[in-house]
Amino acid sequence: MTWATLVLSHSPLRVELVGTLAVRIIFYLLPSLLFFLFDILFPSVSVAIKARGELGLPTGSTKPARGLLGIGWKEAKVVAWSLCNLLVCGILAQGVVEHVLTKVLRYRSAIRVSLRLPYPWESVLDILRAFVVREFLTYIIHRFALHSPRSPVSRYHLSWYHSLRVPYPLTAHYDHPIPYLLLKVVPLYASAAAFRFHMTTYMLFVALVSLEETFAYSGYKTLPTGFFLGGVARRAEMHVIRNNGGGGGGNCYFGVWGVLDWLCGTTAPAVEDHEQQEEEDQLAEEDIDEKMIRKAIEEYRRLLREKKGNGNKTRRRRVNNNR
Repeated sequence: MTWATLVLSHSPLRVELVGTLAVRIIFYLLPSLLFFLFDILFPSVSVAIKARGELGLPTGSTKPARGLLGIGWKEAKVVAWSLCNLLVCGILAQGVVEHVLTKVLRYRSAIRVSLRLPYPWESVLDILRAFVVREFLTYIIHRFALHSPRSPVSRYHLSWYHSLRVPYPLTAHYDHPIPYLLLKVVPLYASAAAFRFHMTTYMLFVALVSLEETFAYSGYKTLPTGFFLGGVARRAEMHVIRNNGGGGGGNCYFGVWGVLDWLCGTTAPAVEDHEQQEEEDQLAEEDIDEKMIRKAIEEYRRLLREKKGNGNKTRRRRVNNNR
């Protein structure tokens, strides 16, 4: 099917929504699901290439949890809400905006669906400008709307997304729906709408952002995209770690590419990064110690139950002998 046939046989809104959904599935959902399944099905192999080792696994341990596919309730919730946000909330919001613009306000659509295809240099220029606008919007929304104590939506972001230990596959789209729309959908869609992208340019832009999210939130330290996205992955990881538990005390790395963080002084110094790594290593050791203590307690309780059972049998034998 050619582009002309597609445009002439379907409404612009359907072309936009189905095209966006297809790109998201191909360039984000499928590879992220593969990474996630690899982590939970082969944890002993995956842990070797995780930047945070065992803590970087979805369950935080190489031992499978009690549940479907070896994941717990919390990990299942992350997967479910990630899929819901990606496939329902984001696409639905985009459709509502286009419907209001074209049907209610009688205005032109935010994304241009036309027979004429843009020249390659036009698409490249539009995408570069959109990445700049997206970075500004992401930084401003993330810092002042989702991490400000005066913001009414910050508590949702901190209690949902920042309940994660570290990023792992599929967590790029995990959050409460309101902060998700503000942080993921608004910067992406508004930056494309600002220059009224052609649909083909928009699909390419969404594909690049999807690949960026796939690899940056994978948690792997060795990737073919590490040269380009290594810094993005590190900043996403450090932002989660420094706000772990929803405390909101991290105050660093609100942007994607780090330029605005550097200009606004919201980066984490190298010394602090080293200290944070030591803290994470200590937490890993404490986690191992806690598991060993729990195992010892369970073994002790088992021995007590066996001893008690043997004592009851001995008493019953004595009673029978006396009779």
